[in-house]
Amino acid sequence: MTYKELFFFIAQCLTISLEEKNKEVILLKLQSEEIDWEAVVKISTKHYVLPALYCNLMRADFLQYLPQDLILYMEHITSLNRERNQQIITQAKKLNTLLLANNITPLFLKGTGNLLADLYEDVAERMVGDIDFIFSKEDYLKTITVLRDNGYSDVEKYKYHFPAQIHYRRIKKENNIAAVEIHKKLLVEKYTSEFNYSIVEKDSQLINGFMVLSYANKLNLSIISSQINDSGFYYKTMALRNAYDVFLLSKKTNGKNSFSKFKTLKNPLNCFLAICYVAFGEIDSLEYHKTEETDNYLSLFDSLLLNERKRKSRIKLKYRELFIKNRLSILYKSLFDKEYRDWLLKRILDKNWQREKMVQLGLKKRK
Repeated sequence: MTYKELFFFIAQCLTISLEEKNKEVILLKLQSEEIDWEAVVKISTKHYVLPALYCNLMRADFLQYLPQDLILYMEHITSLNRERNQQIITQAKKLNTLLLANNITPLFLKGTGNLLADLYEDVAERMVGDIDFIFSKEDYLKTITVLRDNGYSDVEKYKYHFPAQIHYRRIKKENNIAAVEIHKKLLVEKYTSEFNYSIVEKDSQLINGFMVLSYANKLNLSIISSQINDSGFYYKTMALRNAYDVFLLSKKTNGKNSFSKFKTLKNPLNCFLAICYVAFGEIDSLEYHKTEETDNYLSLFDSLLLNERKRKSRIKLKYRELFIKNRLSILYKSLFDKEYRDWLLKRILDKNWQREKMVQLGLKKRK
């Protein structure tokens, strides 16, 4: 199987609990083709969907087609992730109680928000990093103070910190499983007017005692996190973890209608929905607006899946472009923003940073 075939195989395996058509397709592949399971594990692990893959294969009673040692490995990883997520849910409950007691209502986001909203049949399916939530401008600084007063401290013990943009620097409490990201924005400045706290708060919903985004905005944020915040739109890549969330959310809300009100965000979101539609096997709930932009996007996405050298070369090129653009942006902001200016000066004078740059430039050997 080629990389593209393996990628689509994994993607469609993630749908077999809800899509009978794909269940039949995957069964035929399992019965008639020799699957490179080592590659499947490598790709699904990189995309943080190994537990979701295992859960879907188990529910379909397809584990019988997998090597026994692989079943044991996937079961172990899934069990560990289930335990971690149960601890995250417990931590989120404590955070919710604490903040509500201080007249602050947290709006839970991303993976944790989906866990709290019972999006997954098994909480083990979603691999979650941090607990993310967003607040009004009035409650943002108040939340930082409340959490710090209750034992949360910086994860990275630096003498200086990059000026907060989308969220405050990561903080964590001893004996708690997850770090916390306190958001004041949902994405970069360019798109803030279209998707911000004021907009998503209006139709947020209360589920199991937690405030979470509407299903439409959950879907939007799942795509935004990949396409905009992680630059997937520029790399022309597809993050399967985010795509799996989009697939599940498309069963609760109309995908292409969820972002129809956007202007500059509409095309990046529509393009992601397009590659979901193709990779997941042309599922009705993932139908997208067919445009010239989506045709070109799908064409390039397909060519990159087929050509590993081209795929790696584009990622490397785009990374450099985005890196330079980001650094120029910091220099520009430092001219007008004292917080950026102070950070930049401390960064330049940092001996460890100087040493690292000398190594990167080949002027010094790494110790």
